[in-house]
Amino acid sequence: MLVQNHPIILASKSPRRHELLKLMDLDFEVLLKDIDESYPEGLKPHQVAQYISEQKAKAFLPDQLKAVVITADTIVSFQNEILGKPTDAAHAVEMITKLSGNMHEVFTGVSLAYNGALHTFFDVTEVYFRPLNIAQINYYVNHYNPFDKAGAYGVQDWIGMIGVEKIVGSYTNVMGLPTEKLYTELSKL
Repeated sequence: MLVQNHPIILASKSPRRHELLKLMDLDFEVLLKDIDESYPEGLKPHQVAQYISEQKAKAFLPDQLKAVVITADTIVSFQNEILGKPTDAAHAVEMITKLSGNMHEVFTGVSLAYNGALHTFFDVTEVYFRPLNIAQINYYVNHYNPFDKAGAYGVQDWIGMIGVEKIVGSYTNVMGLPTEKLYTELSKL
């Protein structure tokens, strides 16, 4: 059943989010605005994901667009430390080394801006990595350029295929958009 009754704007340059919306059979256009992605101190990881997602959506509210604007932000949290996008290869190796053999959480905050109103929700997924050796980590960093990904990895990439033992929760949330929750929320509009 199609949920799309309104034009949809995806305010994200993430190719993974583009792919997920296409897989949901949604027609959308991409519109981007530059926003400050910093956040107040003391927020928990799920609050950070929601805060940044809301900041992205608020940039569109004054425009009074006749569309639903979807924004999202994905946070990787390891022992309550937020692992953002790596700054270079050494930083990526450091992050993946932390995740190796451990469980971490992926939070995605999603905001829907429509008719001057803003609705925000989040999802969380537990991701369990098997122990990885340094050769595997270096291979991934050198061949898959994880520099645009929170936590320095993509679950849909090689490292997800060989390193993720299990996930508890939404797989698409780890990719950057909890599609099942998004579908439910869009259905309510």
